[in-house]
Amino acid sequence: MSEGRVERRLAAILAVDVAGYSRLMGEDEEGTLAALRAVRRDLADPKIAEHRGRIVKTTGDGLLAEFASVVDAARCAVEVQREMIARNAAVPAERRIEFRMGINVGDIIIEDGDIFGDGVNIAARLEALAEPGGICLSAAAHEQVRDRLDLTFDDLGEQQVKNIARPVRTYAVALGAPSRAVQPATVPPPLPDKPSLVVLPFQNMTGDAEQEYFVDGMVEEITTAIARLPWLFVIARNSAFTYKGKAVDVKEVAQELGVRYVLEGSVRKAGNRVRITGQLIDTTTGAHIWADRFGSALDDIFELQDQVASNVAGAIEPKLRQSEIERASRKPTANLTAYDLYLRALAQSYRYTEEGLAEAVALARQALAIDPAYAPAAAMVGWCRGLQRSQGWGAPSQEDIAEAVRLARQALNPNAAHAGLARGLVYALRNEPEAAIEAYERARRLSPFDPYASHCDFVIAFAHLSARRFELAIEWADRALHDQPRNVSAMRVKVVALAHLGYLEAARTERSLASYSWINTRAICSTGSHWISPLRPPLSPANPAQSSTRINLFSLPSSTSCCNTAFSLPA
Repeated sequence: MSEGRVERRLAAILAVDVAGYSRLMGEDEEGTLAALRAVRRDLADPKIAEHRGRIVKTTGDGLLAEFASVVDAARCAVEVQREMIARNAAVPAERRIEFRMGINVGDIIIEDGDIFGDGVNIAARLEALAEPGGICLSAAAHEQVRDRLDLTFDDLGEQQVKNIARPVRTYAVALGAPSRAVQPATVPPPLPDKPSLVVLPFQNMTGDAEQEYFVDGMVEEITTAIARLPWLFVIARNSAFTYKGKAVDVKEVAQELGVRYVLEGSVRKAGNRVRITGQLIDTTTGAHIWADRFGSALDDIFELQDQVASNVAGAIEPKLRQSEIERASRKPTANLTAYDLYLRALAQSYRYTEEGLAEAVALARQALAIDPAYAPAAAMVGWCRGLQRSQGWGAPSQEDIAEAVRLARQALNPNAAHAGLARGLVYALRNEPEAAIEAYERARRLSPFDPYASHCDFVIAFAHLSARRFELAIEWADRALHDQPRNVSAMRVKVVALAHLGYLEAARTERSLASYSWINTRAICSTGSHWISPLRPPLSPANPAQSSTRINLFSLPSSTSCCNTAFSLPA
């Protein structure tokens, strides 16, 4: 070999050390050294020689060996570890000699009998990742042995290790698991009878391992927020975190856990700012049904976690509903469950027409016939009856109204966005505007993109009207009408607020909308006593003259008196 030329070769490297060596030496130096010498003499050294390996060097608590074959290196490691398990069975836990081992295959440099290079360094880093009594392999080593040895492996995913530029894909030998030849076939759990979801651990892309606590806390908060949605089946955090650090196939994860949807994401950091991205996948089709990102300053970690969790839960709820509605619409009629019928009822209610609400009630009743305790269907009947009454559609009977009230009470859930809608309306009609606004803001946080969001805007408008904040009432009524032009209740609020401010011509213009064919003209000026009176008595406005002007503004045959009743405001 010429002067200065470096000798290289491809080799399998086995790095070994003793777990807890410093503690063992601190408790009993002589006993530890004697036990370690006995293990090397009787087990480790002979096994390495048996599998055609060479001990390159030893340290106080470990050794480094090279093999011409990675299969030989893995066989040697497994046999030593299994023998150590047997030896330690009769030894107190605090006095056991337990090895950690790492195996890599790669290019090495040989000099004076020693070996160097990244191939050696990676083996040493893998050994540090192993559990006491365990063995970790690099992806390159795993590729060579996975089909040649009857072993089971756990994929630990990409691991960032010290002084190695790229993450190292890592596998652990499952020494306690049965061989592939005797493993029983596992039957995946069936999908539950409602939407099912798992929130996988987010990837920490900050480059700082110390930020793991923040990333894991974020996922835990998101899981908790989504689990509050009563119509969702959410896998517990502990089960989801068994996939942490692993490169996973979302379809396999869904099959193993028995879920339809998977939420995954990542966290990045730049200076004092973090960016969280997330995506929701329907694993039955592979479709991405939602994706978004959230950025904020990292001033208050807990506040940021709460904010992101609330935003994610609110964003995915309507997307999940829509995905489930589309799935139910494709299902054969003969196979419909109570849940499927409820989803079809929900789709009909979103049409916001007289026919749509009537069909929604019929479908929800079919769902209740299958499952009388099914709360979402019960709530649907109550909700649609209320809309029919306020819109002047279908003239529900007193029996219908009583049924709607009973079912709505049966279904009330404080963590459901639609329950917030009902609660806010009750507060508004009881002349408690601040409580109504608070209830509706909570409903909006729970489901900011809900198809019924216009009703949040309407009741906030109504609350401002009750508090005599007429400009704000008009602003929120306009928001409601922008999203849902058929919202007769929002029209009422806007017309009355305009009249109270003295904008009579503008009020007359809004009143002319009643000429459209899809609006019940009398609904604008009716539904008075039965809409408000059951919750609070009608009161006269502060300015009696203005009340008279308002009556004249809306004077239609046989409807002026009920108009006055409908829009009496607190003094």
